[in-house]
Amino acid sequence: MFGALLAGTLWGQDDHFPFGPFRMYATTQRLDGRTSWYRIDAVTETGEVVFLSGASYGMRRAELEGQVPRFVEDPSLLGAIAEAHAERRPDAPGLVELRLVKRSQQMEGGRPAGEPTDRVMATWRP
Repeated sequence: MFGALLAGTLWGQDDHFPFGPFRMYATTQRLDGRTSWYRIDAVTETGEVVFLSGASYGMRRAELEGQVPRFVEDPSLLGAIAEAHAERRPDAPGLVELRLVKRSQQMEGGRPAGEPTDRVMATWRP
């Protein structure tokens, strides 16, 4: 057991946890540069564009980001998010479009600098 922990600490990656070093929390990020994250925006039947929080369709942000390659390859999979949203929020306006959006933000000194930019990575329509 000790040998596996030592080897994991010296040569392992986060995926090898608990035998790896779990660097995710042991490293720092640059305070200057560009950061990005993914989000789901929806167009309601009234034409309003709204941000869908993960709670409205039952996924955490990390879960959404883990599925990004699948959504980009097959945007019809976003339909499952629309269905989950409708089940969880039956009184909300119907959704006529979902957009998987990559939002980027320039950072300076660890603080946002300028306006974020959005890039639509996938679009679903029923």
